[in-house]
Amino acid sequence: MKSFSEILQKLQDITEKEILAVAGAADEEVLKAVKKASDEGIAEAILVGDEEKIKEIAPSIGMELSKFEIVNEPDPRQACKKAVELVREGKANMLMKGLVQTADYLRAILDKEKGLRTNSLMSHIAFFELEHYPKLLGVTDAAMNIAPTLEEKVKIVQNAINAARAIGIEEPKVALLAAVETVNPKMPATLDAAAIAKMAARNQIKGGIVDGPLALDNAVSEEAAKHKKIESPVAGKADILVTPDIEAGNVLYKALGFLAKGKVGAVLVGAKVPVVLTSRADSDEAKHLSIALAAVMSKGMQNL
Repeated sequence: MKSFSEILQKLQDITEKEILAVAGAADEEVLKAVKKASDEGIAEAILVGDEEKIKEIAPSIGMELSKFEIVNEPDPRQACKKAVELVREGKANMLMKGLVQTADYLRAILDKEKGLRTNSLMSHIAFFELEHYPKLLGVTDAAMNIAPTLEEKVKIVQNAINAARAIGIEEPKVALLAAVETVNPKMPATLDAAAIAKMAARNQIKGGIVDGPLALDNAVSEEAAKHKKIESPVAGKADILVTPDIEAGNVLYKALGFLAKGKVGAVLVGAKVPVVLTSRADSDEAKHLSIALAAVMSKGMQNL
């Protein structure tokens, strides 16, 4: 999977479109992304939020609201709950954050009785299209799990593999990042990486090729790996980069987006459906690509 164009083309070939429930839809950038997704045949949407404000915004962006179902719910917390309810009822198979607080959004998703929990840990994965990398590059976890334990990292890795396979990467190569490529007892990230790589070798993690610890250069550059005499099926060819904690993940995510100018789509995985969680700083393109990513994952997860 080399680019988002391939993902968009996949969606053009699907006749039955996925349906997105948008919590707090009265936001111009969100509505632009939803409109573009609908216009391109990527996904349809149910808009949950302040109907009056949605109708105020729509004309300014050329959005024909007759194409969309609107559920009037001005209260942001209730809008989150209603959007989740639409998914639970089978009326939508993806979820997107609009103009609501992230805490309220996640609270509705994680509600033990009425949310979208599964037995898995929820984690964040972003896929970047970069000018100087030959394929889409996944980064996890930049937004959800702050300081994951070894057990949680195993679940994050499995979530990332499942997500990559769902979008069409048959056997994703996963690099467990650290500052160095050797195990150092004084650097816990290297110990976790070595343990996870061994677990994958023993089939405790399925569907991908996992190795680490690997420094970033060794994970994405075959030349760097060769120079350091690293023999690995992942080194220089990574499909997914697993960062040791949220600080490293967030810095890498923003560096690839703001400095490398990478195109990005991002979702939360591990819930019953793909969950689009973008920030106010993300462009409408990032929101649009995140919807596309979620739509492909939603279809692909059904076949795993």
